[in-house]
Amino acid sequence: MVASTPKSAVAAIVRDYHADADIPTLLARLDVLCAETRDTAALIAAVEPYREMHEVAGPVYERVVEREPENAAVLVALANAYWLTGRGPDVVGEIAARAMAADPTNRGAWHLWALTEPAPRGRMQRWHQVTTRFPDDKLAHAALADNAASVASAENDPVAMKLAIGTYEMLLATATSDHERNALSSALGTLKQWKL
Repeated sequence: MVASTPKSAVAAIVRDYHADADIPTLLARLDVLCAETRDTAALIAAVEPYREMHEVAGPVYERVVEREPENAAVLVALANAYWLTGRGPDVVGEIAARAMAADPTNRGAWHLWALTEPAPRGRMQRWHQVTTRFPDDKLAHAALADNAASVASAENDPVAMKLAIGTYEMLLATATSDHERNALSSALGTLKQWKL
C-alpha cells in the first residue's frame, strides 16, 4: 500500500528496509511506488534524501530514466549510483555520454565520462577536455593534475609532468584555504623533485 505522498512512501520503505535489510522486498516496494506515482518530479524529490543509498536511489532513477530518457540530471544520478555500486566503466560511461548528449552543460555528466576512461593517458585527456569546457571547475583541474602526474610517473613523460605542475600551480594561485595551499604546495614539491 502506497503512503499518501511519494515522500512519505519512500521514508516508510527505507525505514522498513533499515529494520529488516530485505533487499527483494525493498526492490518490490520501490517498483510498486514507481508504478503508482505518475508525478515524476515528486518521485525524484522523494528519493533525493536517500541519494547516497544506492540500493534505494538506483532502482527509482532507472524507472525515471525509462520515463524521461533525455533527463540529464537523472541520467547523471543513475550513472553515479551505478558507479558507486561497481557497475563498471562501460555501463556508467554509456549513461554519462547519454547525459552529455542530452545536456552538454551538465558537469556531472562530463566528470563521470572522464572517470570511466580506463586508460590513464585517455583519462588525462578526458579531464583536459573537461577543464577546457569548464575552465572554473577546480575539481576537474585537480583531477587533470592528478592524472597527468600519474601518466608522467608511469610513462616518464615530461609533457604530462609539465601539465601536472602547471595545473597544480594554477590551483595553488587560486587556493582559498591554508589546507588547500599546503596540500598543493606539498604535491608541487614532490613533483618538482622527480627526475624523468
